[in-house]
Amino acid sequence: MLGDDEDVFDSVTWESPSAPTYEDHVAVPSGPGFRQSTADSGDPHEPKWEGYLVTSVKDPLKELAETKDAYVSYLVTAKTNLPIFSTPNPSARRRFQDFVFLRDHLVRDFPACVVPALPDKHRLEYITGDRFSPEFMERRRLDLHRFLQRISRHPTLQRSTLIRAFFESTEWHVYMHQHVAHPPSAEPSPSIIDNISDTLLNAFSRVKKPDERFLDMREGVDKFEEGLNHTERLYARIRNRTSDGNPESGEDLTADYHDLAVAVQGLGFLESGITDPLNHFSNTLLEFSALLRHNTHTNTDPLLSHLHSLLAYSHANRAVLKLRDQKQLDFEELSEYLSGVTAERDRLAAVISGHAGSTGLGIGAYIKDRVDALRGADDDRSRVEKMRKLDTKIKELQDAVTTAHETSDAFSDETLREQIIFQHAKDAEVKEMLGNFADGQIEFYKAAMEEWDRIIPIIQRIRVDI
Repeated sequence: MLGDDEDVFDSVTWESPSAPTYEDHVAVPSGPGFRQSTADSGDPHEPKWEGYLVTSVKDPLKELAETKDAYVSYLVTAKTNLPIFSTPNPSARRRFQDFVFLRDHLVRDFPACVVPALPDKHRLEYITGDRFSPEFMERRRLDLHRFLQRISRHPTLQRSTLIRAFFESTEWHVYMHQHVAHPPSAEPSPSIIDNISDTLLNAFSRVKKPDERFLDMREGVDKFEEGLNHTERLYARIRNRTSDGNPESGEDLTADYHDLAVAVQGLGFLESGITDPLNHFSNTLLEFSALLRHNTHTNTDPLLSHLHSLLAYSHANRAVLKLRDQKQLDFEELSEYLSGVTAERDRLAAVISGHAGSTGLGIGAYIKDRVDALRGADDDRSRVEKMRKLDTKIKELQDAVTTAHETSDAFSDETLREQIIFQHAKDAEVKEMLGNFADGQIEFYKAAMEEWDRIIPIIQRIRVDI
């Protein structure tokens, strides 16, 4: 269950020699997910934080470098005041497979929580062998850092024993086996819901009595994802037209500035009187081309990566809403099934008492009675036996309907809280993402203005005799 390469866990370097030391007194962070406490607002759906958890992923290190089992481990650190942790500054080294285990089991243990998605492992880098390149490891580190940040902002997930072990355990591989063998919540035993779900429920069923609150939430998710998709497509086009790395495409603006610089430099060789000013101008064009490329790599590319990650995060939120609908659908389908079984029991009771025509069950019940009579299945004893079995089934179904109703209501309450948590996390993350992008753009334009401000006086001093 843990993969084919689980035998190399012992080789993980648990302590990093370059791990930074933390201050004894850490400033308490602020913002959604980093609160020490939440005042009781009286709203049962308002989430409550018991403390803060600030996480970090850094220092990617290639382990077993000279073997076929080579992999990359990352130093995960945290600062926290949550009582579940044994130290305020836990840290450990973890590999990507550990993050996968963490995510999969958080989804299983907390089905009503929005557990963020991990970056896709099946990329071209794993085929070409470039997954150990510094660029790929840094992108992966940033994605994992963002994954843990989202978990740390969640008031339920941040307090799970699995998260504590992920940051603190020095025998993580042993803990994983124990967690699989003895999960924190017992596996539910098969019930009547499980026995009939394959025949009653399917992926194309729709909730018969939709809740307006969740319809509004789904509409909000649709609009959010539509905005993310539109923004991602827009900046992908901007990136391709600015620095797509393919000069032959005719849309690489950085290559155009570079070609213009070469042309201006060649012109300077022909105009001996203004060679120096033209060389300065050519150098400015080269600098601006380099600035454009640098801006693409440090601002546009991270923005596109973050947008894609946010979209995957929103998909996880949509999955929780879909699961809530499934819980309600379970209740509705079971209720309908119970009604059908009850009607069948009532029909048999009417036939036995000789008042089949007064039951109001219609022509269908009459035809069924005639068919049973022709088959010789109209014996009162067989009907009584069938009624006894139906009574037993009705009792089971009534219990199942009650359980499904309670489960649906409880899951709906959890989903309402979860949407508030997701909204807090989403708002904080979008603000941070756009703020970082705006800061990068400001730095880019400041540097560009300095370059052009230096060359403008030199160009203005050029005098050409006509």
